[in-house]
Amino acid sequence: MIKFSRLSSYKIGRIILYFCEDITASSASKILNLNRNTINLYYNHFRDIILRQSFEENSRDFGIFELDESYFGARRVRGKRGRGAAGKTPVFGLLKRNGQVFVNIVPNCSREELLPIIQGKILEGSTIHTDGWKAYDGLVLNGYDHYRVFHSHNEFARGKSHVNGIEAFWSFAKRRLTKFNGLKDEAFIYHLKECEFRYNNRDKDLQKILTKLFNKYKKC
Repeated sequence: MIKFSRLSSYKIGRIILYFCEDITASSASKILNLNRNTINLYYNHFRDIILRQSFEENSRDFGIFELDESYFGARRVRGKRGRGAAGKTPVFGLLKRNGQVFVNIVPNCSREELLPIIQGKILEGSTIHTDGWKAYDGLVLNGYDHYRVFHSHNEFARGKSHVNGIEAFWSFAKRRLTKFNGLKDEAFIYHLKECEFRYNNRDKDLQKILTKLFNKYKKC
């Protein structure tokens, strides 16, 4: 646990600002004349706060959603194709249209792994858009209106049925994570959730939001 009393409120506020502006720890340490390890300690603490906040939000929502899976990490191994290619980490995501995205690492992208997440986040009667992945078979039987596009048939949209929103998040996350030149397995979920946080609050005052979270968890 960080001993918050070691730094003034002003300097902590500046560290929060530089984190929100996506300034590297090394650059922030030079600007603030603080040890880089101190900055890293705070940056990692912010990521931990973001992770906790994401998983503590356990309410179910109603609306129109897009579901998709993506794979992060090492390049695909030659000869290995499709979902679950060797060396990659599977991540499941759901996006409420005109709302927020939620992502999580999963052991695999089977129906058994994905359905509990779907049912834990989306209320019955909602509309769900997916691609043709077999794990989504039977969503109608679970109380959802389900529409699909089949990428394997070069179909990427059918009227309002598409998964362009969640795919935009995947592109954002992968572009952002490449700057770290690889992440340790145990650190990946923290950076993934940071991407979720930044994407969900991209049109808001990140510094104000993170400061509020920082003060909330500081008291825990």
